[in-house]
Amino acid sequence: MASNNNQNEAPNSGSTIHISETFFDKYKKAIIYGVVAVIVIVAGAIIYNNYVAAPRAEKASTALAKGQEYFGMEEYTKALNGDSIGYAGFIKIAADYSSTDAGNLANLYAGLCYAQLGKWTEAASYLEKFDTQGDHMISPAAEAALGNAYAHLKQPDKAVEHLKRAAKNADNNSLSPTFLIQAGEILESQGKKQEALQLYQEVKQKYFNSMQYQTIDKYIERATVE
Repeated sequence: MASNNNQNEAPNSGSTIHISETFFDKYKKAIIYGVVAVIVIVAGAIIYNNYVAAPRAEKASTALAKGQEYFGMEEYTKALNGDSIGYAGFIKIAADYSSTDAGNLANLYAGLCYAQLGKWTEAASYLEKFDTQGDHMISPAAEAALGNAYAHLKQPDKAVEHLKRAAKNADNNSLSPTFLIQAGEILESQGKKQEALQLYQEVKQKYFNSMQYQTIDKYIERATVE
């Protein structure tokens, strides 16, 4: 992902309309749980096929598996920091096995754990460290989670950037229109109706087989009203 900038920089108050926490909360579960769902489906196969070949990767993937268990049980602090019976935690796995794919995936899990704990600066930091590696399933969802983190940090420009990138990378009728609409609503909240309208029109023109196509006209109408 893009290099990590100052996580706490304030948006330009002259051009950015305040974005309420409530606005972003309505997307939190959809984005975070969407990422989790993708990981559950894909991660096991990726780890089995790609991570177990070398001894170092095997050790890392074994450690990661325990963290996945804690994550699945919603024990996010333990998943991050480890337990007293041998599990090191996603943070340490990411640091100690940074050269392995499992170590890379630990960055993603750490970011998601921090997001679930409402620690958005830390979430953005670890999600930035995750190397998307160009796949079309986990990477778009991770980009969207990063966009969500920046939204909570009141950095709407970065939020829009990552949501648009997530939509482009996913390029499917399920995730892409969802991310484009989310980016459009953030743009509307900034008063950038024309930019939002372009994203809504992209959904209508490109993703006509999606569920979101059925309701996109109301977004287009809203963004068109002066």
